Amino acid sequence: MNLIMSGASPFVRKVLVVLRETQQLDDVEIVTVTTAPGATPADLAAANPIGKIPALVRNDGATLYDSRVITRFLDDRAKAGLYPATNPWETLTLEATGDAIMEAAVSMVYERRLRDEALQSDKWVENQWEKVSRALNALDSRWMGHLYGPLDIGHIAVGCALGYLDFRHEDRNWRKGNDALAAWAAKFAARESMQATVP
Repeated sequence: MNLIMSGASPFVRKVLVVLRETQQLDDVEIVTVTTAPGATPADLAAANPIGKIPALVRNDGATLYDSRVITRFLDDRAKAGLYPATNPWETLTLEATGDAIMEAAVSMVYERRLRDEALQSDKWVENQWEKVSRALNALDSRWMGHLYGPLDIGHIAVGCALGYLDFRHEDRNWRKGNDALAAWAAKFAARESMQATVP
């Protein structure tokens, strides 16, 4: 299998962490591409018509894309249990929360880096950060019991989302007012799979 990726993407990092946590990294060849909206490399477009990363090219089936599809496939392939077989709803909601933080945070970067300066909207950027802030507050106040439970895909999504905030939005100081989440993040970031995938 080939994983088409870019090292700065938090969605790619989520897949890389799953590959490491499930001992499947040696089964995948990493193909690094440079991509941006409106600038999709031909090999990525051939693999994924949407033109987004990550994309997992399989020898025995259709190419998979969207990190949630890829991680679920990898979990099933390894029988790792990152997606609970019964009552998966909290895990899936936690994964969706982590992914939503990533989406809003990536959108903020795109607004500043890719849109003409005269067209950039401070209000739009702050609206994206408000989404992030609400999600962080919810994680800190409602989800710590789950985060301190057995490892699942929700942990990985949230860990990668927080890592991306440190990488691209350090000046926002997401830890302020989120003490419990910050303490959990420090422990989770020390995992070997997270240390090996720091962008």
